[in-house]
Amino acid sequence: MSNDAPSSEPKRSAVEAMKETSRYLRGSIIETLQGEVDHFSDADKNLLKFHGTYQQEDRDARKARTQGGVRKHYMFMVRCKIPAGRVTADQYLALDAMASQYANGTLRFTSRQGIQFHGVLKGDLHGTIAGINQTLLTTLGACGDVERNVMACPAPDAEGSVRHQLQEAARLLATQLAPRTRAYHEIWINGQALNKDESETVEPLYGKTYLPRKFKTGLALPEDNCIDVYAQDLGLLAHVQGGQIVGYNVLVGGGMGMTHGNANTFPFMARPICYTRAEDLVPTAEAVIKLFRDHGNRADRKRARIKYLVHDWGVERFRAVLAEYLPGPLQAPLPLEVTGFETHLGWHPQGNGKWYYGLSVENGRVKDEGTLRLRTCLRTLVQRFRPELRLTALQDVLLCDLPGTALAEINRVLEEHGITPSEKVSPVQKYSLACPAIPTCGLAISEAERALPLIIDELELELQRLGLSEIPLSVRMTGCPNGCVRPYQSDIGIVGRSGDKYTIFVGGEVEGRRLNFLYQDLVPRGEIVAVLRPLLERFRSERRNGERFGDWCQAHRDELSAPAHAHAASPA
Repeated sequence: MSNDAPSSEPKRSAVEAMKETSRYLRGSIIETLQGEVDHFSDADKNLLKFHGTYQQEDRDARKARTQGGVRKHYMFMVRCKIPAGRVTADQYLALDAMASQYANGTLRFTSRQGIQFHGVLKGDLHGTIAGINQTLLTTLGACGDVERNVMACPAPDAEGSVRHQLQEAARLLATQLAPRTRAYHEIWINGQALNKDESETVEPLYGKTYLPRKFKTGLALPEDNCIDVYAQDLGLLAHVQGGQIVGYNVLVGGGMGMTHGNANTFPFMARPICYTRAEDLVPTAEAVIKLFRDHGNRADRKRARIKYLVHDWGVERFRAVLAEYLPGPLQAPLPLEVTGFETHLGWHPQGNGKWYYGLSVENGRVKDEGTLRLRTCLRTLVQRFRPELRLTALQDVLLCDLPGTALAEINRVLEEHGITPSEKVSPVQKYSLACPAIPTCGLAISEAERALPLIIDELELELQRLGLSEIPLSVRMTGCPNGCVRPYQSDIGIVGRSGDKYTIFVGGEVEGRRLNFLYQDLVPRGEIVAVLRPLLERFRSERRNGERFGDWCQAHRDELSAPAHAHAASPA
């Protein structure tokens, strides 16, 4: 299959031209790093994403500037790619130290099991990325039009267990699907070009223009969809027999991004396409990526995700085309269904005589602020117990390989640093997620991470008043409609609409098997809980036999749905 677009195809986007002429992601990044300017050109800014960093602007500082011409305050977000979210104690301590040396003094656990630094200045960018590589982690492919971080359930069951197999499969996929360009090593490790003849560089999977858009993969178990497998471009639902993963249902086309007011964009749930044996996992994943590479939309980046191929073609045509790329005959998917979702919080046995403790981290932000000193707390625990850390898709962290006597000391250290033990965190807090949004993300149109804690506090009081405190209730908030924390699957999704106003979606569920729907648009931030209050009151009085909030909303969807002028729901 050729990666060269025929001349009869629509004109390609400007980003496609940037990629093609980038000399396999080199651009002029080295020259700019060595220069005096504090930011990169638009072309290099796009290339930097492939290397794991976004050029951003301090939007709080922007507000303080006068029209007299104070320049932008440029800064960078740097993201570590961590398959299945597994980090050693030494790696974590090194990253924690770098947060003070290069960034804004915080770490952020992402909803894709990665770690981000915020507030890195251009002069510290090389030191940050080189330092991450010295820990044997990488940032290559954490962003950009390639395979992103490969997700898997992070729970530390005994070696050889089903979850361990899942994590090893994620690590294998991450290795095999990574870009092959030498540019990353030249720029961030050596700081100079090693290969004068870039024609020697090859990208056997991606080609010169890489993928039309980002590509996200996640592996899950039917009984534990803790990584939201239906939200992945490529979701792999494990088929287990006799304690062994023997194959996977291949789900394709998940994606949360959309654009307000553009009915041609919408969130979409991955569809079961085929089944693959475990030994064919890598060539099957490569087949899906190659199909996307060759057939994805390279003209309109708003419709460039693989979900639009699945939607526009339909499942049967997609299967027929995919069959041309597979290593063997296409096998129909098995009747596997998601049945559960685990947070993995609290104290759990690992099955090998050791234990792990899942610590709830509000919106993934690891910081010291006032009496809440989470960053110091985590550092203290890691230095004391030397655990392996596992990051979850709920932006939390699991401290692993602990002795059975550790719980009392963990609780003591948490109390000393003002941190609430996971056992005392409310369900609505446990299931909440927020993207960083303002001030760091250039795409954000509204607050999210800084706004959600107050909303959750208010919602907790409301749920307590109604006697609903113990129900599982997922609330996810984003500063724009791109949906980075998957708000369109949650019981309550709060999506930035315009400044201080939001669109509210209801009717999803914790297990992530369906999309929610638009309930009310243009809701001021301070009125979000007030708008939800009548809905929660009706739910309390009308629910039957332990019915959950999202299920009740779906049962009343026809009367609750708002006009869809702000959101185009994907077809069933």
